[in-house]
Amino acid sequence: MRPAPLSFLFMALRAKLARGRKEGWTIATTRLMKRKTTPGLSVAQSIKDCTDYGKNPVKTEEGKYISAYECDPATVDAEFLLWKSRYKAATGREQKADRDVLCYQIRQSFLPGEITPEDANRIGYELAMRWTKGRHQFIVTTHTDKAHIHNHIYYNSTTLDCTHKYRDFLGSGRALGRLSDTLCLENGLSVVRQPKQKSQGKYKSYGEWAKGRERPLTFQQKLCAAIDAALEKQPSDLAAFLSLMEQSGYEVKQQRGAISFRAPGQERFTRLRSSTLGKGYGQKDIEAALSGSQRGTDQPGQRVNLIIDIQSRLQGKGPGYERWAKVFNLKQMAAALAFLQENDLMEYGQLEKKAAEATERFHTLSGQIKSAEAALQTNRELKAATVQYARTRPVFQEYKARKYSRKFLAEHEGDIELYRAACADFKRILGGAKLPKMDGLKEEGRELAEKKKRLYAEYRKAREEMREVTAAKANIDYLLGYAEPGRKKEQER
Repeated sequence: MRPAPLSFLFMALRAKLARGRKEGWTIATTRLMKRKTTPGLSVAQSIKDCTDYGKNPVKTEEGKYISAYECDPATVDAEFLLWKSRYKAATGREQKADRDVLCYQIRQSFLPGEITPEDANRIGYELAMRWTKGRHQFIVTTHTDKAHIHNHIYYNSTTLDCTHKYRDFLGSGRALGRLSDTLCLENGLSVVRQPKQKSQGKYKSYGEWAKGRERPLTFQQKLCAAIDAALEKQPSDLAAFLSLMEQSGYEVKQQRGAISFRAPGQERFTRLRSSTLGKGYGQKDIEAALSGSQRGTDQPGQRVNLIIDIQSRLQGKGPGYERWAKVFNLKQMAAALAFLQENDLMEYGQLEKKAAEATERFHTLSGQIKSAEAALQTNRELKAATVQYARTRPVFQEYKARKYSRKFLAEHEGDIELYRAACADFKRILGGAKLPKMDGLKEEGRELAEKKKRLYAEYRKAREEMREVTAAKANIDYLLGYAEPGRKKEQER
C-alpha cells in the first residue's frame, strides 16, 4: 500500500483540530496563535471579528473584565488598523494579505476555583506586558462563562513606533508557556501541565478535564509538608527530627548515610534529597536548618537555611507569615528565592557578605570611572593647549623679536592671548614638567577612552548585581523580621 500523500495527511490533521476546537478542546493551557485575514472578509472586518469574540459581553460579564494597553477596548480594531496604516506609510512595506499576520492571540487558562476574574485579568495584563515589552498595543479579555476562567489576549503585530512587526520564532510557544508558569508561581497559583488530549478515544476539553480532576497531593508533596511541620517544632537535632517524622506516621530508614521515608500506603521509600523533593529538601538542607535552630534564628548573621525558611513562609506557615503577607507579594519573594537558589546562598551570613561585596565593588568601579574621566579631561585639555600653542608660538616669537611692539600687539592680540592661555594651561596641568609630545597624548587618550568604556561595562553589570542582591536581602530581612518596611535606618553615630 502506497503511503498517503502529505497533503492528505495535512488536511486530515486540520480537520481533526477543527473538530477539537468545535468541541472546546485546547491543546495547551497557554497558547500563542496567529490571526490572519479571514477569507471573504476585509482586514478591518477580520480584526473586528477576532476582537469581538474576546469582548463578548456574555463571556466578560458585560465588559467588566477587559483591560487594554495603548488602545481603547471599544475601538481596538480601528486602532490596530490605524497603526498598520502608519507602518505602511513610514516603511513603504506591504505584505500579501494571505501571509500578513494582523495580530497575535494568547489563550491562558487557570484551574477552576483557584483564581478570581479580577486576578486573572491582572495576570493576563502582566503576561502581555512582559511578552510584548510594552512595544505593542494589546487588549486582555477574561472569560468567566466556563468552569475554568481563562484569558484571551490580542496584541497588534505592528509596534507602537511603526518601525517593524512582531515575528514569531522557533520555540515561542514554549517561551510563552514558561513566562505564564512563572507568573502563576509568583502569584501562588498552580502550574497546569498539558492535559491528555485523548481519553478512551474521545477528546475532552480542558474544562472537562480540570473539572473532573481531584488533584490529590503526591507522596512527595505530602512528605514536604510533613518535613515543614516537623521543622516548625524546632527539633534539637537530627534524631529529634526523625522522631517527629515517625510520630507523624512516617517509616524512617537510614542506610549508608542516606535517609528515606515511607508514608502509610506508599509502596517505596522516598529518599531525602533535593533532586526528588525539590530545592531546600535535601539532607544537607535539613541538617543546616537543624543546625540553625540549635543556635536560634532570632538575629541575623546566624546560620539558617533560608531556602527552607522562605518556602515555609511562602506556603503560609510560620508565625510571621500573616504580618508579612500584608506588606509583600509573592512576586517579590519568588524573585528573592530564585536569587538565593541561583547563587547557592543557604545562610544569612552568605547573603549579607555577598550584598556587602557587591556594594563595595560598585563603589570601587564608580571611583575608578571618575578617575578615568578626570584623566581623560586632562588629556583633552593638554591636547587642545598643545595645538593652540603650536599655532600661536610663531606669532609670539615674532612679537618678542620686535621687542614687544604695541603696533604688532594690536594687529595680533588674539593669537598672543591664545598663546599665553596655552602656556598658563601647561603650567596649571604640568606644574613645570616637560610638555609631552602630541603622539603620546593621542595614544594616552585612546587608552583612557578604552579604559573608561571597559569600566562602564563592568560598572553597569556591578550596579545591576548590587540592585538585585540588595533587593533580595531587603525582602528577606522584612520576611524574617529583621527590618520593617518603610522604617528609616538609624544613622551611625
